This record gives sequence, structure tokens and C-alpha cells, in this order.
Amino acid sequence: MGCSKKPSYGGQAVIEGVMMSGPKGKAIAVRNEDGKIIIKQEQTQPWTKRHKILGLPLIRGAVSFAYSLVSGVKDLTWAAAQAGETEEEQLSTKDMLGAILGAMVLAVGLFVALPVFVGTFLHPYVGDFGRSAVEGLLRIILFLGYILAISRLPDIQRLFAYHGAEHKTINAYEAGEKLSPENVRKYSRIHTRCGTSFLIMTMLVMIIIFTFVGQGSTISRILTKLLLMPVVAGLSYELFKLPLKYPNNFIVRMLVAPGLATQHLTTKEPSDEMLEVAIAALTHVPYWNREDEAEAAESAEQKERLYLDPDLEEMLSQMPVDGPTVVLLRPEKKQQQAQPEEAQPETKQSEEKAAEEAAREIAAAKADAVQQDLCSIP
Repeated sequence: MGCSKKPSYGGQAVIEGVMMSGPKGKAIAVRNEDGKIIIKQEQTQPWTKRHKILGLPLIRGAVSFAYSLVSGVKDLTWAAAQAGETEEEQLSTKDMLGAILGAMVLAVGLFVALPVFVGTFLHPYVGDFGRSAVEGLLRIILFLGYILAISRLPDIQRLFAYHGAEHKTINAYEAGEKLSPENVRKYSRIHTRCGTSFLIMTMLVMIIIFTFVGQGSTISRILTKLLLMPVVAGLSYELFKLPLKYPNNFIVRMLVAPGLATQHLTTKEPSDEMLEVAIAALTHVPYWNREDEAEAAESAEQKERLYLDPDLEEMLSQMPVDGPTVVLLRPEKKQQQAQPEEAQPETKQSEEKAAEEAAREIAAAKADAVQQDLCSIP
């Protein structure tokens, strides 16, 4: 085995499917009402990779969070459309923006303002550190209560199961396992790079930072917390990444333990059908497991070959004979197929012109033959 580092992949559960992302792009796989797996590929890079300054420590955390929020909403909307929602059920862009704005207002009120008001009330009895601790603990309790409440909904239970399928598939890949539902099923549905762990880490960091910052009136403390959220997100992100460098460090393991424990609430055991969808998403990420070759590819032909790898048959061979039908959506291919259609009028004219020339040649040959016959008469 070579010493080259394996590419790192992440993901997100969507409506009846999974999104998987890698350094060169992402793929979304959704099972529709007919049982088919619809796959959408995108060659894209996160904002932190497009602009060097956005990838600097402490900055990249807030930027990554914002990028995940924006792209995540788009992926959820696309997945809902593929999963079978009717036009009446699907949200328009205006409705989606309104839903996001409403969710942000609710989050600020529930997880920022409410704990501050409670902390202010208890401040005379617990002091500065106690107030910050009360706010942080209340914030975590509200978050866990919210998760427990929505986890009772059938649609959310399926979403959490796809979340588990995403984790199991990535765990199996990182262990070097051949990806099939049978092999992936035995792996854990808990993963250190989960967004749930990031949120818990953020709440813990807020307890520490706001013990020393934002000692003022209730309103000023709320505004201070909102203004410092990018800083909190940046620091939390750096701590969130520590398990990649120091996976066996005791202090690091203690830091990530609360987030790992919370994942038992946000993930559920998936079915084999859900694992098929997660495997389909991961194996169709652009340049899947071929980062070294992708970096070395110089010609468009090479890049296209890598983009199409692995072939559909490779993934289907890992599934049961009566497994799902896979429909791979590639906008690039549709554009390429549209070119011959646009050129059809020119092609038709060329064919007609060639047919006319052929007819003239045949007529000329017949005329020559007749003339030779006439000349041969005594």
C-alpha cells in the first residue's frame, strides 16, 4: 500500500437520500417513489478552497458553516423534488427564503435571547461564570429537547436513518471496506466529523468565551453574542478538526465525547435500501477516490474519464440482482447531447446535397451508357 493519503469525504442526510461531498465536488442520491435511485453530480469546491483568505484558521470555520447552510438548503430542495413532492408541496424560492429567515429568528430567540434572559435573572445568585454556565447549559438542554421532540415525527425518523447510513458508509470507506450494504451495515452510525458534534462544540465554546466577554445589559449581551458568533464558529471549527490530527489524545477525546453521544439522537439504524442510496452517493462524487489521478490529469479527455469513474456497472455489481435502477443525472452530458440537435438542420442540408450529387452522378452514368450503346449500333 502506498503512503498517499485517502481523500476525505463528508455528507448530509436529505429527503429520502444522502449528499456526499469530496474535495472536487459532490453527489446527491435520492430514491424516488418508483424505487429508482436518482443521482445528481456537481463539480464544485467550497468557498474556503476558492479563495485563499477564506481558508485561513478561525476564518474558515464561519465560512464553512455559511457555505454548508446555503448548499444544504439547495440540496434539500432538490431532494424533495426528486423524492416525489408535488408542485403544491414544493417551496418556491421566496417561500424557502422566508422559511430560512423564520428559522433564524426562531433560533436566535430560542438559543440566544431566552438563555440570556434566564441568565440575567439568576446573575445576582450565581455570578458571572455561573450566569454563563447557566446560559450554556440551558442552550444545550433546549437543543436536546428540540431534537427529542422532532425525532418523534415519522419523516424526521427517516431523515435520521439516512443520517446513520451516511455515517456508516463513510466509516466503511475509511476502514478500506468494499462498499456494499452487507459490508457497510456492521459499521458504526457515529462519526467524529458530524455536524451534530460541531453544534455541541460551539455551545461549549460559547460558555467559555461569554464568561469573559459581554458583561453588560441584557440587550447588549444579546447583540454581543450575535456579533461574536463568527469568532465562536471559527474557534469551534478548529477544535472540531482536532480528532483528525490527534485521534488518540485523551483531551481531544474528552472534547468530542459530548458531540458523539448526541449523535445517538440524530442518527438511527438504516435499512439496506438506505445504505444502497448512501453508497450510490459516495461512489458518484466527482473524482471518487481518485484524487491523485485527478491532480495529475492535464487534458480534458483525462478529466472526463476520471469524472465518469467508476462506471455504473461497477456500483450495480455490488447490489442484489433485483436491486434498484440507477438514473445518473449529468447536466454536462445533456448539454453535449443538445449540440447535435442544434446542428441537425445543417446535417440535413448536407445529406440532401450529397443525395442530389449522387443522383446527378447516377444520371450522368446512365447517359454515358446509353450513348455508348447507340455508338455501338452498326
